[in-house]
Amino acid sequence: MTLYPNLIKEALMTVRYPGNGKNIIENGMLEDDIHIDGMKVSFSLIFPKAKDPFMKSLVAASEAAIHAYVSKDVDVTVKTKTLTELPPEPEKPLKDVRHIIAVSSGKGGVGKSTVATNLAVGLTKLGHRVGLLDADIFGPSMPKMFQVEDGRPYAQEVDGRDMIVPVEKYGVKMLSIGFFVNPDQATLWRGGMASNAIKQLLTDALWGPLDYLVIDTPPGTSDIHLTLIQTIDIHGAVIVSTPQQVALADARKGINMYMNDKVNVPILGLVENMSWFTPAQHPDERYYIFGNGGCKALSEELNVPLLAQIPLVQDVCESGDSGVPAVLDPASPAGMAFMQLTAKVVTQVDKNSL
Repeated sequence: MTLYPNLIKEALMTVRYPGNGKNIIENGMLEDDIHIDGMKVSFSLIFPKAKDPFMKSLVAASEAAIHAYVSKDVDVTVKTKTLTELPPEPEKPLKDVRHIIAVSSGKGGVGKSTVATNLAVGLTKLGHRVGLLDADIFGPSMPKMFQVEDGRPYAQEVDGRDMIVPVEKYGVKMLSIGFFVNPDQATLWRGGMASNAIKQLLTDALWGPLDYLVIDTPPGTSDIHLTLIQTIDIHGAVIVSTPQQVALADARKGINMYMNDKVNVPILGLVENMSWFTPAQHPDERYYIFGNGGCKALSEELNVPLLAQIPLVQDVCESGDSGVPAVLDPASPAGMAFMQLTAKVVTQVDKNSL
């Protein structure tokens, strides 16, 4: 395959600058220094300030765009140029956030993001100030689950630093890497690039005073988890699983990661999702499709609370697709379950704070 500058530019036209929604070519951010050597490509992006809040995200998105639209075999080097000096870092990340909760799962497909979404909205219904960070770099879902896929985070200068202003809906301030990439494009990022992007979304965002910041982490254990643990003080973790034995085995690994002596993050409890299926026509019937009592047994074995059992009902799926979280309907079975979960999480957080 032969590479040429216009091919690189066409790929970079798919990367948009969130501050104004224009792509980096339209914004004149691409320096005239594209260098091609076989399958190696290097170029520079120009930023107006040294601490542009979107810098790391755009560098990562540019590399991903070339891998997606040119070739995954291209060795990409993205350099950055700025026009001002680097301002000092803040003294303490997220100093105005009272409680930070990580929502995790040992494996994908168990409804972790659904739980994180409904927990965040449930906390606002209890009168709390809430933020939500979608840290699932490779499968961001919050823009879809809140129906804010066209959301455009923008930058606001605060004390000489440009800060990312989160998108807000249902009273929840949220940021997701999904706001910075093409939703139809696979995210092909190396671990270090993904970790840097998450770190910037955490520390360069204008979260403001919050009672709770809920973080939807990637499934499993990864560099992202280590970055979160090293960057901020996580006050507690909520582990999501289904009753299946294979899911429980992975949930055990997730719990072990947080309870490791070097990490030492308290486990607020387990959430059993898809506990049973209840037909809409027969609300009193329960069918245990994925097994019965798996999370309860694991919670007793590890001496951690079982926070909630969420039924497998059509409302949950429809609410995720429509952008209206199930917890907003407190009369529905799922809505009641998510509000009970929210109340128990608050109780556990308060208990750990004593």
